[in-house]
Amino acid sequence: MTSRRSSVCIIGAGITGLAIAHELRGRGVDVVVVDRAGIGAGASGVQPGGVRQQWGTRVNCALARESFEFYRDVGERLEAPHVGALTACGYAFIAHSAERLEQLSKEVALQREMDVPSSLVSPSELAELIPGLDVSTVVGGAYCAEDGYFDQPQAVVEAFAAAAVRRGARIEHCDVVSLEQSGAGWTIHGATGEKHLADVVIVAAAYDTPALVAPLGIDVPIVKDARYLFFSEPIAERLLEPLVVSAERRFAAKHLANGRVLASDLSAEGDPESRSDDWRRSIRAHVRELLPLLEYVDFSVLVEGFYDVTPDNQPIIGPVPGLSGLWLAAGFSGHGFMMAPAVARAVANLLVEGSSEPLVKHFAIERFEREYLTPELQVV
Repeated sequence: MTSRRSSVCIIGAGITGLAIAHELRGRGVDVVVVDRAGIGAGASGVQPGGVRQQWGTRVNCALARESFEFYRDVGERLEAPHVGALTACGYAFIAHSAERLEQLSKEVALQREMDVPSSLVSPSELAELIPGLDVSTVVGGAYCAEDGYFDQPQAVVEAFAAAAVRRGARIEHCDVVSLEQSGAGWTIHGATGEKHLADVVIVAAAYDTPALVAPLGIDVPIVKDARYLFFSEPIAERLLEPLVVSAERRFAAKHLANGRVLASDLSAEGDPESRSDDWRRSIRAHVRELLPLLEYVDFSVLVEGFYDVTPDNQPIIGPVPGLSGLWLAAGFSGHGFMMAPAVARAVANLLVEGSSEPLVKHFAIERFEREYLTPELQVV
């Protein structure tokens, strides 16, 4: 089969791979994106489209702040007015203990240093911000009014793809089965015998990344972690505006713009066929405690998605030592959509200009050997 050559081949047409392709084409780099299933068909295709700035590490606050600014004007930036606007609903993280409140207080102090307009709020302030919230077991929380979501996140993923193509990127179907270092570049082998030749390969294949690079002797500590979201049928009356998250109860809920109410048992594990009723009961218990106005909402629809999780809940981004031209951009632990614009810019700057980026220090794969870990605790 005929081989095709490009300067950079990105494996994975999710939000991260597509955003990197868009940025690289903006710098004139010849780019092809390959995927076995299609645009946003993996983790990027099953996620609620949240965009928040409340994080527990300095680097994530910086990336989130930059990405938020991009997403505020995403229709203009990607020439895609159909994606709709980022809806600022607010994110409320609530605390039931003094220990949790102290952690939120430290995070808010860091966030405000990074120009994130979050604040620590009292139970009475939470009750005012979230009508219907029962604060009898709540000691306080953290809130950012700017945090929000896209009602149709898949439209945003597809807009990145379209914008990258308009800039000259190619997106092709290819079920990559192996990578081979050949001379100064790489050969990407597809399942049906096709080959792509590239000077640089960026593996942005989420939880499939470890299997792709393992034959090269690279141990990538990413595991596939199932997550479950329950949705109601559309409800016309607005019941809940901010996203409410209780880490201690492992519970989250939000009324989306399409009328559906979303709820999650964040501790859900096991077979959804046999465990879904248990998860619904857990959600019901937390609803009765915290959001009794949702007590009669029927969470009839269950959606399964997957996170690509690392030991410190931080992504692995950058070149692989000892294998010139091989890069990784995976392991976002559920926050790839939120960080994609800033991550893409940083990767493009580092690859094209060799610029110094905090990603090299914080997200390099070598950190696991050096035990230089800064865990991100604010993962939902």
